[in-house]
Amino acid sequence: MGFKKFKADRLFDGFHFTEGEYVLITDEDGVIEGIVPAVDAGDDVQQLDGTLMPGLINCHCHLELSHLKDVIPPHTGLIDFLCSVVTKRDFSPAIIRQRIIEAEKEMYNNGIVAVGDIGNTADTAVVKSTSRIRWQNFVEVLGFTDEKAEENIAAFQRVAAEMETVLRTSDIIHRTSLVPHAPYSISPKTFQRINELTAGQIISIHNQEHPAEDELYKTGGGEYLRFFKIFGLDHSPFPVTGRSSIRSVLPYFTNGQTIFLIHNTFMPEEDIVWANEYAAVNGLQLVYCLCINANLYIENKVPPVDLLMKHNCHNVLGTDSYSSNWQLSIAKEMESVRRHFPHVREETILQWATSSGARALGWDGELGSFEKGKRPGVVLLNEKSGGLVRQI
Repeated sequence: MGFKKFKADRLFDGFHFTEGEYVLITDEDGVIEGIVPAVDAGDDVQQLDGTLMPGLINCHCHLELSHLKDVIPPHTGLIDFLCSVVTKRDFSPAIIRQRIIEAEKEMYNNGIVAVGDIGNTADTAVVKSTSRIRWQNFVEVLGFTDEKAEENIAAFQRVAAEMETVLRTSDIIHRTSLVPHAPYSISPKTFQRINELTAGQIISIHNQEHPAEDELYKTGGGEYLRFFKIFGLDHSPFPVTGRSSIRSVLPYFTNGQTIFLIHNTFMPEEDIVWANEYAAVNGLQLVYCLCINANLYIENKVPPVDLLMKHNCHNVLGTDSYSSNWQLSIAKEMESVRRHFPHVREETILQWATSSGARALGWDGELGSFEKGKRPGVVLLNEKSGGLVRQI
């Protein structure tokens, strides 16, 4: 079997930049053989311009919403954004499918090798079945009332079963799990059923994207009442706890889940401390997913990166969907983090995009770093070309 050899201006192995002149060696199928000093690499070394790094991990996307590209304008604020997402989904199946195809191709061409992907339907299943990307499918449950909890759970279980049936034809092993959408869309009984059904699994929940989320649980009022009217509800269907949304809903989970907290745009320090302590005591693993460009697109606000780092949170990166981003590029997410938080070390941001994301999704045995025997994908990030990324 032949080998491929790559040398670039810099080499990031998923954890650190290598010091000195080194060459990455893979077999013809992309399995890592090793990183060796350039003087020992022999002939036929490909010289590349840029940073050589493992394939990128996108921990949060909504591929099925790709048809909403350029439909919802930036900076509407979250409540108006949500109302638009709910009311502007009447597109033909042909358009939805074509936009999914285009978005999947774009992500792969942008160096993304694995995605944590949200969906309410199985619309993306056929495209994923032939994709070169690995998918953690989060089938997102919506259920406002306890009365319809069992009915809603059963409906989304059918979606998950359809997704799994189609993906059995894939050469790549994917995963599918039920997940709650957000604190403002899941009733207590629905939360309890999801907890029962996801023991030991990787799940996600949108968290504290707007101050009104906390207000909803503290007082029962606020801007979300406008969103509920779309569903025929004239008041909040959720219990008033007097506590923030995360403190109100995280205690529903007791079964050793890994929980991706998505966005966290308005999460205060005291809630970060509380959530980490709750998780540690109750056997949960929390992952904080930063989708900085989506936060800028919707609210023109950035997530609390400094607070998350201060408290040693497990941080990863996501793009969110084309309904709330200008592109589906983890490289662009890294660029935005660097621009808004220039004091964060580049090595740290690259870790979030590679090894940290792979570990969060439970695929660090194969992805995320250049270690012998892994097949993480090989990506070239060319800073001189405006952060252009391509698969090698």
